[in-house]
Amino acid sequence: MLHLTLLGLIPELGALEPHRIRVVDDENGWPVPLVELRTTHQVSFFTDNAGVVAFDLPELMGVETWLNVEADGYEARADGFGMRGVRFTPEPGGDLEVKVSRKIAAKRLGRMTGGGLFGESGKLGAETGWKESGILGSDSVQNAVHRGRMLWAWGDTNVPRYPLGLFHMTSATTPVQPLASFEPPLRLALDYFRDDAGRVRNVANLFPDDPGPTWISGYVSLPDGQGVERLVGCYSKIEPPMNAYRVGLCVWNDETEQFESVEVLWDKKDGGSEPKLQPVGHPSFWTDEKGVRWLLFGDPFPSIRMPASFEGWRDRKQWESIDTPKSLSGSDGRTVKPHRGSIAWNEYRGKWVTVFGEIGGDPSTLGELWYAEAPSPFGPWGKAVKVLSHRKLTFYNPRLHPEFTPADSPILLFEGTYTHSFSGETRQTPRYDYNQILYRLDLDDPKLAPARGE
Repeated sequence: MLHLTLLGLIPELGALEPHRIRVVDDENGWPVPLVELRTTHQVSFFTDNAGVVAFDLPELMGVETWLNVEADGYEARADGFGMRGVRFTPEPGGDLEVKVSRKIAAKRLGRMTGGGLFGESGKLGAETGWKESGILGSDSVQNAVHRGRMLWAWGDTNVPRYPLGLFHMTSATTPVQPLASFEPPLRLALDYFRDDAGRVRNVANLFPDDPGPTWISGYVSLPDGQGVERLVGCYSKIEPPMNAYRVGLCVWNDETEQFESVEVLWDKKDGGSEPKLQPVGHPSFWTDEKGVRWLLFGDPFPSIRMPASFEGWRDRKQWESIDTPKSLSGSDGRTVKPHRGSIAWNEYRGKWVTVFGEIGGDPSTLGELWYAEAPSPFGPWGKAVKVLSHRKLTFYNPRLHPEFTPADSPILLFEGTYTHSFSGETRQTPRYDYNQILYRLDLDDPKLAPARGE
């Protein structure tokens, strides 16, 4: 081979400049992340946050090539055989735009966590200023406005250095309104809490000698009697398969930037049942007709309330149980059983709004998301409209972000965890699996008319 190469009979193989492919929404020209482009010999590429793929297969350069175009919620035009894709001839340095049509109400803005958010663009010399976080996967977000900043926390977290990652909550901060635009490409710059070596670290290793992950929910900042804001949460210590063996209350130490346990509510070794009342899920604040301000916790709908103060949160005698709806009526005539989600007051609609997942959804068991409205956080909730669907994979624990947008904006943002877990699908989407994806709902969209009672 060496002699043939020297004689010029076989060309030397060198790095090929990729062919740039950009996938855009045909309605508005926005880049569409999380679109799979697959060759006829089953090599897949996935668009990054800029909607870009760097196509670099040497065996197909200069060869007429078909790419299947597949995506949750978006689709390419079908040909005469029903194939949805595009035919092109890749060339080094070439450029191709692929248009897809959105079939869901929610608009995908992009991935919020993980590595390679602009990995494909980087191969083409673009987005070179984007800084990697050192995190590859983040499960189930909690966030709260605390002392003028947005504080974020995630559960089990994947890192590059070993298959077992961080299991005692990772955390970061951003401005309260961290996005310069509500259009893609999404660039959320998370400032993570790190150790002395600069690596993202745990912030909730409450019991260092005890086994299992630590998960914190009910993440909220509350004023104490002196007017000092205290960031609090409810933690669970987890044993296989995914059961709590200890539950308690914890408070953020602003000096050490760590959570600390302040009360154990229940421990399996002491016997008894896990307490039914726990301040978990996502919080919201509500003022009653007498002007009393309450803190509500729900997942999605409120199941517990207490005075909206640190002392009210600390005193279990002040916690009150709330009955939650077990199902909602869907605009398609079906009965929808909620899984998890969150609620928020929406100034634009003058209503309480919710985005929640569905148990036993179709086609995805835990990947179908719905939107609904109510005059009160306690209902009654009107017709639910499906706003996001997945062919099979899971999208769970959605969280509304009302703080991100102006109070009177028709734009509603929400995120959730995208993963193959619980779906029965064995294939994991490179870079996207086990990460947070942000979506946008336009509340004046005609698709939401049934939820608005129109």
